[in-house]
Amino acid sequence: MTSENPVNPWTLQDEKEHFPSLLEWWCAQAFFKTVEDSKKWSYKVTFTEWFEKSKAGSILHTSLFDLDNNKQFSYYSRNDSDKLESAKDIFDVSYEDSFMKGSYPDYKIYFNDKKNDIKIHMKYHAETLPHWVAQQITGGWLPMGLGSYRYGFIPKCDLSGTMKIKDKTFKIEGEGYFEHVWGDFLYDNPISNVPELKKTISTYSKFAGWWLLNRKIKIPNSIIFSTENNPFGYDWAWALLDNGWALFYGNMLFWLMGGPVAGTLILSKDGKKYTEFYNLDFNYKKTRTSDKYDFVYPSDLEITGTEGKEKIHLRFKMTTDTREYIARFPKEKYWKGFIICEAPGIVEGYHSDGIKTTKLTGVCKMEPQRQVSKFGHNSLKITFLKPPEGVGISFDLRSHYFMKKVFTCIQLAPRPKIKFSFERIDNI
Repeated sequence: MTSENPVNPWTLQDEKEHFPSLLEWWCAQAFFKTVEDSKKWSYKVTFTEWFEKSKAGSILHTSLFDLDNNKQFSYYSRNDSDKLESAKDIFDVSYEDSFMKGSYPDYKIYFNDKKNDIKIHMKYHAETLPHWVAQQITGGWLPMGLGSYRYGFIPKCDLSGTMKIKDKTFKIEGEGYFEHVWGDFLYDNPISNVPELKKTISTYSKFAGWWLLNRKIKIPNSIIFSTENNPFGYDWAWALLDNGWALFYGNMLFWLMGGPVAGTLILSKDGKKYTEFYNLDFNYKKTRTSDKYDFVYPSDLEITGTEGKEKIHLRFKMTTDTREYIARFPKEKYWKGFIICEAPGIVEGYHSDGIKTTKLTGVCKMEPQRQVSKFGHNSLKITFLKPPEGVGISFDLRSHYFMKKVFTCIQLAPRPKIKFSFERIDNI
């Protein structure tokens, strides 16, 4: 689906604060170089605030990657008694002396990493129109548990400014990403927002109807489910392509570790029109295991999709060590915490419009986000034996919680047979 008659869909009301939403954040990411020494860097800064049970709080979270030396610098500051400082009628939010402000297409961003003595001051000028995820389906609203949220982004901005590391100041130049998200949902209790249920059901229904209308249903060769890929987490990626295109990918996982995408890939070629691919499949070519918890996440992600005559094939690959941001839940009744596993990387693949095939290369940021189960990593692979090879089904269950592997195969043709095996997992 391609947007027609493109105009800026963001208003002043959209850009500024929406307090008392339960959760709201503004995030900027970028790839840039320091002019003086031509070193390559990537960063992320997020200003977050929440409101729950008449209490407000806020967070400043930053991560900086030295891409040449595979080093990371992270900073996290939290205030559990006050929301972000904000202007009433414009977009202008701040946490202590760090801030974001402006209006499309120009923004100013400054953050102070007090732990590592790093200060970055920059200007963003948007090179693409803003876009809402699912803009033409729900107006940008997405479901989350019993709540919902609105997700807007600008995938490509020119960046300029300065970075001061301790006593050295560098001029910086690059390209960045900007997003604004708000809504009535909370990661630590996603099924608590009963008052939003009617709106959430409507949002789920619109998505399901659109997905079924655009999705070709077929029996796969195999399908894998896992406890960590529950629908309260998702896979996320942003990419800048060498030919000037930019793209966004988001997938609500519904326990799947491969197969149909319950999300979208949004491609901007000219900065104005957007093509949204919903008929997508994903595959984890490689995974990494978390340093802190028992779960895996993709470090090499393959996406294939079609939209009308257009076809796209992409591989997102992490090229640095992962930065794991962990938000522990106080009760840990069902979930231990929410974790973002972020790493810069590269993207490669191709795009076809039905006539011309274009090779795609570029840089990307991958951020698998997981609501980590107290039961750890458990997976079930179901494999289908289909004609003409035969008729049958097999189940391969691997449970870290029970420390067991169970395999069952039931085959009807070409020869009926049943196979069963049971093993203990000694090393996790």
